[in-house]
Parts: sequence; structure tokens; C-alpha cells
Amino acid sequence: MRAITISEPGAPDVLVPADVEPPRPGPGEALVDVVAAGVNRADVQQRKGYYPPPKGASELPGLEVSGRIASLGPDTEEAGWAVGDEVCALLSGGGYAEQVAVPVGQLLPVPAGVPLADAAALPEVACTVWSNLVMEAGLSEGETVLLHGGSSGIGTMAVQIACALGARVAVTAGSAAKLEACEELGADLLIDYKEQDFVEQIKAATDGRGADVILDVVGAKYLARNVDALAPDGRLVVIGLLGGTKAELDLGALLRKRGRVIATSLRSRSPESKAQIVAQVRERVWPWIEEGRVRTVIQSRHALEDAAAAHQEMEASGHIGKILLDVSPA
Repeated sequence: MRAITISEPGAPDVLVPADVEPPRPGPGEALVDVVAAGVNRADVQQRKGYYPPPKGASELPGLEVSGRIASLGPDTEEAGWAVGDEVCALLSGGGYAEQVAVPVGQLLPVPAGVPLADAAALPEVACTVWSNLVMEAGLSEGETVLLHGGSSGIGTMAVQIACALGARVAVTAGSAAKLEACEELGADLLIDYKEQDFVEQIKAATDGRGADVILDVVGAKYLARNVDALAPDGRLVVIGLLGGTKAELDLGALLRKRGRVIATSLRSRSPESKAQIVAQVRERVWPWIEEGRVRTVIQSRHALEDAAAAHQEMEASGHIGKILLDVSPA
């Protein structure tokens, strides 16, 4: 099968199209003929050598796909899937390829009204946002959430899910166009992090109280300011390290607010844990998509062989929403 391999850690040009042996579905797994694959920041980190796949996962990049079930491995009879079903899937790796094997607990039906080729934009971001905003941070109606990187793939999904939950949504982004896109999705408070201090802005908008929940992809660079921006009993969820891995934490400030700092990674979770997240996303988020309350936001599409160009676009950080790879005709 055709796939994108990583010849060595490095720049986008180390993403090399190649013919490789297709995977075989093991017990509890389905083999999916891939129509499209999502491109994520984690793929870029893997390409650079900073984010190796978990033990036992495919060495090929790619954490989400859409396509059709080609075959089912043993012990899948009770899962309710059949050969030919159109699905999208959360992966631990292997998505940049014509076929991928995935535990059946990580399969999702394509939501009604969403084209199969667009559904690859959903699994990773929906599961990331739901697991962190809801399952970890307990975001609820009436609370204020601050989303860093609001125009990213994760950010655009987080804005919509937070709005559907009835939260007040604040975002940071680096351009007027990105902030406008967030506003169109339902964001209430728009903060240009290049021109404005997000701590001052969130406090001014909440009468000095701060954000109940902060979803952060920056990491060390924002740690102290995020704690400052937290409301009493606030929850800071760190899911990315674009701004570094090490910073000083003022425990006194955290104690005074009874705050919590939560650091999570979706990729390294067990199949059982991922299946629980997928089940909740299917139950809670998929109806919102089918009702039109939550939608895919797709910036661009590239052919599988042009994965390097997709990574260049990702690293340029000018995109709004998701970047996809078209693997085969829908």
C-alpha cells in the first residue's frame, strides 16, 4: 500500500511516499480503507523526533482518518460494525496510508450530513476537546473558558463544544482573521495575543474573577500567566508544549485559588480509555454535529504524496481549522 514514511527526524522533506506492507487487523481490530487523514501538530512533533509513537503503535504518522471498513479481525462480532461501513477513527498512528488497523472501540460512524472525506477532521479534535474540557475539567453551563489557539483545529472544535455546553468562551489568536473565525463559531471574548495581555483581558471581562477553565497548548511560556488568569476553583488543562516544557509554578498562587493544573495526552492512553472517550463523543457530540450546532472547519486539502506541503502549512500557522490529506476517492 502507499504510505508516508519518516526517513529520519527533520524538516518536512523527510516525509517520503513509499510502498509498505499493509497492516493486518488483530483481535478486536478493524482494517479501514482510508479515504482521508487529518494532519495534527502531534504529527509535526513526531516528524521532528520529539513525539515517538506509543509502544506497539504504527511508526507511520497520522492520528485520525475516515474511510470504509475493509475487514474485521477476531473478537469483533459484538461491536456492531460490518465490512463496508463508513467510519472515522481515532488512531495511535498509521493514518498517512491507504489502510490502517484500529481497535473497534475507536471507530465512530460518519455523522449524518458530513461527507466521508471531511469526517477525517473530527475524531482527534472532538476526542481531545471532550476528554479535556468535560471529562477532565468538568466545564459546565455558565462557566467561562479561555481557549488558547482558538483558531486551530482543536480550538475551532473547542469553541463550538464549549458553546453547546452553555459556557462563555474566550479565545486567543494572532490575527484579526483568526479572531473573526472564532467569533463566527460563537466565541464571546476575542483576544489578540500579539497586541493584548490575555490575563488583563479575561479579568476585565469577568469583573476580576478570571476563567473557570483554561485549555492551553503553549505550556511553559504561559504557565505563570495562566495561573494568574484562573478563577477561584479554576482548572488549567495543559495539552501542548509549543512554548516549552519547564517553568516555575507559584504553588502559593495556586493554593490561594484552590486551583488545579492538569496535564493530559490522548495518544498515550490505553485502548480502553480511548474507547470510553469515543463512546462519550459519539453519545454527546455527534448529535450536535448532526443538528448543525457543531461543524467541521477545514482550511485545506493535500494529496497524500504532498504530506510535506501539508506540514509546511501547519508549521506556518496561518491556517484556520483542519488540514487534511486526501488518500483515495470517496
